[in-house]
Amino acid sequence: MTQREQRPSFKRIVFKPSGEALAGESGMGLDGATLEATAAEIIDLRQNLGVDVAVVVGGGNFWRGRTGSLTGMDATQSDHIGMLGTVMNALALQDALERQGQETRVQSAIEMPRIAEAYIRRRAVRHLEKGRVVIFAAGTGNPFFTTDTAAALRAAEIEAEVVIKGTHSGVDGVYSADPRTNPDAVKYDAVSYMEVMTKDLKVMDSTAIAFCRDNNIPIVVFDMSKPGSLRSIVQGGSEGTLVHA
Repeated sequence: MTQREQRPSFKRIVFKPSGEALAGESGMGLDGATLEATAAEIIDLRQNLGVDVAVVVGGGNFWRGRTGSLTGMDATQSDHIGMLGTVMNALALQDALERQGQETRVQSAIEMPRIAEAYIRRRAVRHLEKGRVVIFAAGTGNPFFTTDTAAALRAAEIEAEVVIKGTHSGVDGVYSADPRTNPDAVKYDAVSYMEVMTKDLKVMDSTAIAFCRDNNIPIVVFDMSKPGSLRSIVQGGSEGTLVHA
């Protein structure tokens, strides 16, 4: 079978790349080559496999919250700054996609009509049905909720079949401990929602995990830096770690 003829295991996905993953090796700011490669993999899913792709971007490459010299900053103010970081990432990814010929829309949970559409569920679904990639920015639009929770929420709203979370720094799934600092860390091929919460595994925040559990949305955690891994996941490959019931 040709690439175009191979049928995907998922028809509609929410792809959740971390902000740091879009920054390349530095972990800060944006890396042009990484953006182009990420856009190419998204386009492959949309144009060659016919998969509806929605993207929820993080903002950690621009803003890491109330740490260091900013310790003690108002939490709501800090989270609003982080939301603006996700908008910058969304616009950069939109540009990378459209320069490669993929029609794209950015929808923001915080209204900023000069640069993005307001988030409207029905409009987002219509864009997907028309073959566009939709990028959701500004998280949920509320402080105290992470972009992981936004990804889970948007997946439920648009009836996506899976949340695919891309990591960075060579971490290729869920481990019993941080494999970058603990050589005895064990990788899980599959793990339940409850195990993630009770063992405090670093997958997503607890709100996002509980939401996915309650709405039966599986999560796949994988290493974004490995070429072709996103396609492999969508076609049922054994990349990363599957979190499910």
